[in-house]
Amino acid sequence: GDYCINDVELTYKLYNIFQTTRQFPKKELHLINLTLKMFIEPVLHLNKILLGEHLRGVLRRKEELMTQVDTDAVTLMSNPKFAAMLETYGVKPPMKISPTTGKETLALAKNDEKFKALAEHPDIRVQALVAARLGMKSTLEETRTMRFIGIADRGALPVPIKYYAAHTGRFGGDDKVNLQNLPSRGSDAGKLKQAITAPQGYTLIEADSAQIEARVLAWFAGQQDLVTAFANKEDVYKKMASAIYGKPEADITKEERFVGKTTILGCGYGMGAAKFQAQLKTMGVDLDIDETRRIVKVYRETNQDVVRLWAQAHTALAKIVNNEPWDIGRAGVVEVMHRLNAIQLPSKLLMYYTDLSFTEGEKGPEYTYKTRQGRAKIYGGKVIENLCQALARCIIAEQMLHISQKVRVVLTVHDSIVCIVKDAHAEVAREFIEEAMRTAPKWAQGLPLDCESGMGKSYGDC
Repeated sequence: GDYCINDVELTYKLYNIFQTTRQFPKKELHLINLTLKMFIEPVLHLNKILLGEHLRGVLRRKEELMTQVDTDAVTLMSNPKFAAMLETYGVKPPMKISPTTGKETLALAKNDEKFKALAEHPDIRVQALVAARLGMKSTLEETRTMRFIGIADRGALPVPIKYYAAHTGRFGGDDKVNLQNLPSRGSDAGKLKQAITAPQGYTLIEADSAQIEARVLAWFAGQQDLVTAFANKEDVYKKMASAIYGKPEADITKEERFVGKTTILGCGYGMGAAKFQAQLKTMGVDLDIDETRRIVKVYRETNQDVVRLWAQAHTALAKIVNNEPWDIGRAGVVEVMHRLNAIQLPSKLLMYYTDLSFTEGEKGPEYTYKTRQGRAKIYGGKVIENLCQALARCIIAEQMLHISQKVRVVLTVHDSIVCIVKDAHAEVAREFIEEAMRTAPKWAQGLPLDCESGMGKSYGDC
């Protein structure tokens, strides 16, 4: 159709321009081709019977949820109460910088992009909540399932991937199916994934990069004890819990390990005690503020190189504003392009902090930059979060290109890669894919990577 033709024509115009000017990295051009192929040469099938059953279930569930939220209009329209309801579903309420006060406030207006994005949340309960507040009659899950059914009538499933969709360069979904956020929680989890199948005679393999952000953070910060623990396949969550509770790893309980895991994954970007307390509460762990304050302190004392990295990144913001050079993290990995308000990634692409500026706050300069959704707050820990996600994307991208030389890549979702192979070659292909995803790029020597994989006849089976 015209949509597909225009998309291809536009992409190749860009491709030719970049080739002519030699201003675009060759690997990224190959990546554009790879993601484009997922859309214009689809191979994944859709199980229409399963989709029909799922749609009927979604409609029943939606009716129940809509009735439930519509009966409490006060909660629905009150910003604080609505935010509290989101938190009960494990969702951090979206925030923005108020143009009136210049301070952070809830972003729950119908025109707030971050709020509208919740309409695509993988939990259908959140979708229903947002739909009710916006006065919509259907949820994303309903419209997406109907779209899947329509695609099934036509043939194979085109996989629309937005190349470099996020600020950090990560891929995004598109075309009202958004395979990047298929439901993972609630009663409908996995139904759409189960309906995405390999053609007869073929097997799907999904490989997910394990703990990649935590590994990148430790390596980029030079937190060598944590890097070594990852490399030796030690249980880093138990190690963290051991430091928190002051007892041997062998004596750590399942609940204590969970706190250790949440600490490793949640506190690496400068999260404070109050936010950490709220995060734990959404996961069913209720600790008082003094205890979360103690845990955050233990994390920072245990990972001092990570803490120093936050400080480096915060100083980088000041250097960019003052148009001065500065370095962040492990030498030779990224470069602060202070004249461009950007940081150059290993892919040679730039992560921009457009119109970066600051105001004097109670604790010193408070920085913001311009985004498509308005001005966003930025600080050292947030810069490191951006960088770790961007570096993870660079790693996955290189692995995808390497894997695609021998195996057909049909989808990428966050830190995972999905491939399709003939049944007879499945085990050999799986070994090759796992080896590729455990191999760090040349620019990331010493970074211990690992992966988990699964395979089956459907994406859900993987």
